[in-house]
Amino acid sequence: MTTPWRRVPADLAAAMRPRLPDTVPVIAAAVAGINPATGAKFERDVTTAVQVALDRFLDLAGTDEPALPPRIREVFVALGAAEARENHGPEVLLAALRMAARLLLRTASQALTETRPVTVEEIIDLSDATSAFVDELAAACTEGLARQLREQAGEGDRRRRRAADLLLNGGAPAETAREAVAAIGWPGLDRVVPVLLPPDQARDARFRFAADGVVAERAHDAVLLLCAGPRTERADLAESLAGRAAVIGPAVSWTEVPGAVRLAERAAELIGPGVFVEDHFAALALRGEPGALAALAARRLGPLAALRPGQREQLLVTLESWLRHWGSRAAVAAELYVHPQTVSYRLNRLRDLLGPALDDPTARFELQLALTHPPSQIAGR
Repeated sequence: MTTPWRRVPADLAAAMRPRLPDTVPVIAAAVAGINPATGAKFERDVTTAVQVALDRFLDLAGTDEPALPPRIREVFVALGAAEARENHGPEVLLAALRMAARLLLRTASQALTETRPVTVEEIIDLSDATSAFVDELAAACTEGLARQLREQAGEGDRRRRRAADLLLNGGAPAETAREAVAAIGWPGLDRVVPVLLPPDQARDARFRFAADGVVAERAHDAVLLLCAGPRTERADLAESLAGRAAVIGPAVSWTEVPGAVRLAERAAELIGPGVFVEDHFAALALRGEPGALAALAARRLGPLAALRPGQREQLLVTLESWLRHWGSRAAVAAELYVHPQTVSYRLNRLRDLLGPALDDPTARFELQLALTHPPSQIAGR
C-alpha cells in the first residue's frame, strides 16, 4: 500500500534537517502558546514531541514505512496521558497538532523552494503527507488520553468502593475514614444520609450524586451514602428521589451508618419503598428494632440536648408527667410537688424548644415513646 509520504520529495530531508535547530523551538513555542495555562511541563513535553515528530517525518519522506513505530508512537501516547493527568481535555492537544501541521507544511515548503523550484503537485503531495502524519500523531495522543482517563476512572471507582465499605461496615478508625472520604472529594467526615434503592437504580444514582455520594451494590438492593449538605435537605431529597422506590434513612454520624442502614432495611420490609425512615421511628421502635428508639429520641428530644443536665432533667420529668396526665397542670404540679406556676414556666420553655409538637397527637405519642429512652443517651446526641 502506497503511503502519502511516499510521494514526498526524497530531497526534503537534506533541505530541511539543517533548519531543525531553529525550527523545533519555533513550532514548539507556537504550539505551547495555544494555551499558556498548561505550564512549563507541557512546554517541555511539546518541545520533545516536536523534535521527535520532525525527525520521524523526514525519515519517512519517499518511503512506505508505517508512520509511527512503537517507540515513537509511545512518545505521543505518553503526551496524551500526561495531559489527562493534568485534567486537560483533548481540545488543547488537537489544536496544538493542527497548528503543528500548518507550520510543518510551511517550513518544509520553504526549505525545498530555497534549494530548487517546487511544483504545485509537490506542494499538494507534501500537504497530504503532513495531514496524514499529523492524523497518526493525533490518534496516538488520543489513545494515551483515553487510556489515562480509564485508569483514573478505575482508581476513582476503587476509592469510592473503599469509602462505601468503610462506612457501611463501621468500626474504622476515624483517621482512616477521613482519608477515605477525602480521597473521593468529600469536604469532611460529618453526617451521612443512607438511601436504599432498587439494584437497577445504582448506575443512575452513581451518576446523579457523583460529587457527594457513594453507591454500594448488594445482592438485592443498592445503598447510596450521601454526605449531608444542601442536597440532603428533606425537600431536595424528596424531589431528586421521587419515583425511584427509595427508602431514605436518617442523617446520622458516620459511625452510626450501619445502624441507620439497618433501620432503612426494616422500614423497607415493614412499610415499603418511597418513605423517609424518620417518619416511622415509632413503628420500628414498637417492633423492637434496635436503634429506632434512640433515633426517635434524638429526633423528638434533640432540642433539649444543649441544656445543662439539671435543666434538661427537670424539663424531661415535667414533659413526661404532662403527657401522662393529658395536659393537666394541676396534676403535674401535685405529682412533682411544685407550684402550678413552675409547671407553666417549664411548659413554656418546652414549647420554645419543641414547638408545635406539643399540640400534635402523633408527635405527643412519639414524645411519650421517646421518653422511655435513657435521658443520658438523649443528652449525648
